[in-house]
Amino acid sequence: MIELRDVTRRYDEGPPALDDISVSIAPGEAVAILGPSGSGKSTLLNLVAGLDHPTTGTVTVDGVRVDRLGEAASARYRRARIGLIFQFFNLLDDLTVADNVLLPAQLAGTGRADAERRAADLLARLGVSRHADAYPGRLSGGERQRVAVARALMNNPALLLADEPTGALDTASGEEVRKLLTELHADGQTIILVTHDLTLATACATRTIRLLDGRVTADGRVTADGRVTADGRDYAAGSGR
Repeated sequence: MIELRDVTRRYDEGPPALDDISVSIAPGEAVAILGPSGSGKSTLLNLVAGLDHPTTGTVTVDGVRVDRLGEAASARYRRARIGLIFQFFNLLDDLTVADNVLLPAQLAGTGRADAERRAADLLARLGVSRHADAYPGRLSGGERQRVAVARALMNNPALLLADEPTGALDTASGEEVRKLLTELHADGQTIILVTHDLTLATACATRTIRLLDGRVTADGRVTADGRVTADGRDYAAGSGR
């Protein structure tokens, strides 16, 4: 479903943000991208989302050569195929919860009645339907992130991209989001999760890719006991190694 081939991304004369990486992700996988700050995690996510373009190499998602898209085509691609979840929610404070969730469908031209039914179903599924007429500022962090997930799922995206989705949450709210992402993956949703948190990665993903200085240093599987095995080495959950 996703293929990055020989991808390099440079922003200036310094070291590249991504340095000649090749990664393939199959439909239905939940993949966690791990690494320290500055390792290239968010750059990789931006390339897959069509928010940025590689300096060299190709990016293909769901049959679309994303690296070839112009600005308008990239926006249409994201509306049709990508759901985005951000660390700080990115909800519009002057819109109600329901209107925030409806926004992607409105931009895609979905009929109002169909969009409202879809939004109501998502809010109910995610346990925040009682807040439909409230404004985001009145919700807890965990509730706002659930609304953000509902918005991301509104157009039935082929791919869900989550950038540090628990980074701004307390422990209890973070656990709620971890369970939610696990449930979405169990339902067959393809997910790429960027995080510093190995515990989050082992809870939500079945595969991890480690980046360091823009290069892939390990690509492995999450075992049933919550350990990451890559290149013949084990990484204990929560070790941060």
